[in-house]
Formats: sequence, structure tokens, C-alpha cells
Amino acid sequence: KDGADADAIQQAVAALQALKISAGGLAEKIAASEPEFNRKSFDDLIIRKMFVVPSFEIHGGVKGLFDLGPPACGLKAAMVDVWRKHFVLAENMLEMECTNLTPEVVLKTSGHVDRFTDLMVKDPATQECFRADKLLEDAIDDLLEENPTLDTETKEEHLRVQRQADAYSPEELDKLLIKYECKGPSGEAYSPSFPFNLMFKTSIGPEGTSVGYLRPETAQGLFVNFRRLLDLNAQKMPFAAAQIGLGFRNEIAPRSGLLRVREFCMGEIEHFVNPDDKSHPNFASVTDKKLVLFGRDDQLGSGKTKTMAIGEAVKCGLVNNETLGYFMARTQLYMEKIGMDSERLRFRQHLATEMAHYAADCWDLEIKSSYGWVECVGHADRACYDLDVHAKATNTPMVATMKYDTPKEIEIAKIKFNRKALGMVFKKDARIVSGALDNLAGDWKDFEPIATALEADGKAIVDGFEVTSDMVSFEKATKKVHEVKFTPSVIEPSFGMGRILYSLLEHSFYVRENDEQRCVMRFNPRVAPQKAAVLPISSSPEFNVIVDGIAS
Repeated sequence: KDGADADAIQQAVAALQALKISAGGLAEKIAASEPEFNRKSFDDLIIRKMFVVPSFEIHGGVKGLFDLGPPACGLKAAMVDVWRKHFVLAENMLEMECTNLTPEVVLKTSGHVDRFTDLMVKDPATQECFRADKLLEDAIDDLLEENPTLDTETKEEHLRVQRQADAYSPEELDKLLIKYECKGPSGEAYSPSFPFNLMFKTSIGPEGTSVGYLRPETAQGLFVNFRRLLDLNAQKMPFAAAQIGLGFRNEIAPRSGLLRVREFCMGEIEHFVNPDDKSHPNFASVTDKKLVLFGRDDQLGSGKTKTMAIGEAVKCGLVNNETLGYFMARTQLYMEKIGMDSERLRFRQHLATEMAHYAADCWDLEIKSSYGWVECVGHADRACYDLDVHAKATNTPMVATMKYDTPKEIEIAKIKFNRKALGMVFKKDARIVSGALDNLAGDWKDFEPIATALEADGKAIVDGFEVTSDMVSFEKATKKVHEVKFTPSVIEPSFGMGRILYSLLEHSFYVRENDEQRCVMRFNPRVAPQKAAVLPISSSPEFNVIVDGIAS
């Protein structure tokens, strides 16, 4: 309050500090009251009943590779079936099945060859490899466990560092590993961190000259087929394409069972939409659905989540647009439909340091398991990036058309080229330069920065080429148009089916009170591997005919 005396301020500050301490103590009591997950009984059950087993077990196994046994195959098949009905069929999506093998040029274009990396460190004595951000996260967990009396503010500062672990640069991560005294198994400090590409490289064909990769995501197959999909959809926008299949990542340090593996099933949806209109026709059907949201400001501030209707979250700008919000709500409904505990679901917004430069907004659905909060579904507004880069690399237009009800007048640039001057300077690249200028000329807003630079400085940069005013002249004009062409934005929900399956196993696991030998999997009937059982009351052979008849 303005004008309050010093004593009143001091008393208020003391009261706030007392409340803060009280709140911290209450949070610890709540955490302590949560039942401890019996990992030993759980692991024993899923191996004994052959839900999940290590691949090639009799040969010693391979880290990050697991086989699904009969019960998990039934569970996964049911999960996928519900996913297809809930998303693909309900939304009239166009489903594809693309190849696992992907030529290098595709992944070079998408940026995966250069940037699909995690930061790795080595133990200098043993040369054993570790994922640097996970070492930092584990070190902070150990620190907090060893120092339970830390004040709330200090604890929150450590957690803030932990939440940003995978967003630090190599230099920042190295400093933090030193600060938190992270050392390798040999006792020596780790090597400086460096990027490690996570893709499996191979060659296609016997000559060995065609480089390929096992796909790290299913999305690129959908992007390169955009034009055919648009034609199949009668040129109508918006529309969505979907695919469910395998992805491959050469994880540095696979761990936590099915949560971090090298071969996994994923389901991805690419919803193509006009970048100027990201509304969704069915948004009204989910607008009141309440989600637990962990926005970036809260991650860097209070560390607390908010429960909010998705309609309100979109309206206030916390979630960027209706289509993104719609898929977040639909994902929540899918999780509830297959039997996930809704109390252990939240949506975490990517921090600015985690976001790709082209992305508009990203939210991960995280599921709480015995390993903590685990990202299981990514929801990303990827803007026009993917279609743009593939169009540029292949000189193939990746555009859609919107027809106007009545013609509109737009401002354009009329360009005249001095072909001789362009040819003398750029030679074989002259066509690239003129093409880039022609692409910008269709909308004065796009061309205006070039025009301003040419008028002010007599030169401008176009696609990395310096164009001077003697090469090109222009004037502003108007043009009546009946349609507009645009590169669609992409809203992408990406589901890690293996992580969802593992989380569902944990959420369905139950140990009878005071009887640890009684372990049960309580599955939702929609996804239960066995829906019913016919059990004979006697082993007498004459019962078999009756039992078989009932079962069939």
C-alpha cells in the first residue's frame, strides 16, 4: 500500500515469508503422502507376463531395444485402433504409410542431417558416452534428495535450471556440469560436450553411393507428398494427413525402459492450414475442455501449473491459435479414453530457447510416471517451414489456393529486368535471382524491403545475392485478383506410442493393499488385451466341448 510506514512493510514481508515457508512445507507433505510406486513388483510383472522383454535377450541384449510380448501387442493394437478412430476417421484425415528408409537429400533439406542432435560427453578414462543434459538433470535430483532442508527459493532455482537442461548451449552446459560437480564413473570430470547426430546412417543399393537414413520421424514422408494429397482432397483447405509407423533414433544413453529407445512406434498428424486463418471448424466442441497448462512464464517463475479451459487459453493468447488448442484438447480426450489417469497429465509449453526459429508455438503433453514427467505427445505449430524448404530445394511449388467470393485489388510490384547486367554479374545464377524477385513481386508487402533498400542504397540482398539498381527497376501497381496462392502452415501433433503404452502400463498397475503378491493390470475395456475369459470349473475333458462352444 502506498504510504505505508516501515514497520507495517516489515510485518507484511515477515508474514509473506512465513506463508512461503508454510506453503513449501505443505507441498512436501503432499508429495510425501503420494503412494510410492512399487517398481520392483511392476518390472517383475511386465517381464513375467511377457508384456515387454529385452530384445535378443539370450545373446546379451542391446540397450534401447525391446520386444513386445502378446499382452502388450494386444494393448498397443487397441491403442492404435482407438487413435485411428479418434483422430483419422473422426476428422476425415488422409492416411499414408511411407517408407522407413529416407534418402539423404530429404533429411538434408529438412535440417535433420545438420541439426538433429543431442549434446554428448565422454568419461575420459573409459570413453563411455553420456547424454549431457540428462547428467545435469540427475545431478540436480541427487542434490535435492541429499538436501531436503533447502529453502523453497533455492530449491526452485535448481528446478528452474533442471527444466531448461536440454535448451542450454554446449558452453553453458559444460559450466553447469562443473558447477554441479558431475563426474564420470571413473571419477574424472567429463569431456567438453559436443553435438551427436541421432540418425542411423546406411547406404541404399549395392553400389554404396546413395546415402540414406532410417527415418527419425514419419512427418517428412507426408510433407513431400503434400501436392498429391492436396489434389486428392480436391484442392480444399484446410485438411490433415496422418501416419503411424516406426521411427529410429540412435540414442546416446537409452534408459527408463520404453521411455528412451532406439526404435519406436509413432503417430503423426500434419494439419495444413492457411497461415492467416488458424481457426478450426470444430473448436467450439472442445472450448470448455479444461487442461492443466504449464506455460513458459510459469516455468521460469512460480513453477506452478494452471488449470484452464482451452477456449480461455486461446482467447488470452497463452495458446497461439484455435487449431493448436483443438488438437491439445483432443489429445487429452484420447488419453482419458484409453484409461490414462487425468490427474497425471499436463501440457508444458516449450521455452523460447527450446523452440525452432520458425515455430509459432509448441506444447508437449507430459505424463507423470515413476520416472517423473515424461514428454509423450508434441503439439507444434511448425509454420510454413517444411513445405518452404522442400519447395526451394526441388523447385516444386508447395502452395494451396484460396478463391475470393468477389475479386480483390492488391498492391504488387511491376519489375523490369536488365538481363544483360544480371547475366554479366550472376551468370548461371541470374535465373535464380530473377525468379526470387518475381516471387516477391506478387505482393508489395513482400517486395517493399527490397524497394526501400534499392532506393536508399542502390543495392539490396535477394536470396543471398546482392542486386543493384542498374539490374532492376520497379514501380508500385495494383492488380485485381480472383484468388490467392499461399504456402500452408502446419500444425503437428506427434504421438510417441511406446511412451504412451509404458505410461498406461504404470497407470493401470495396482497392488492389493497389504498383499504385494497380488499385482493387477486394470485396463480400460477399450484397450484391454483380453476383453473376457471363459474359465472351466473342472479339468474334466467333457467340459472342453462346452467351454469351446461358449468361447467361440
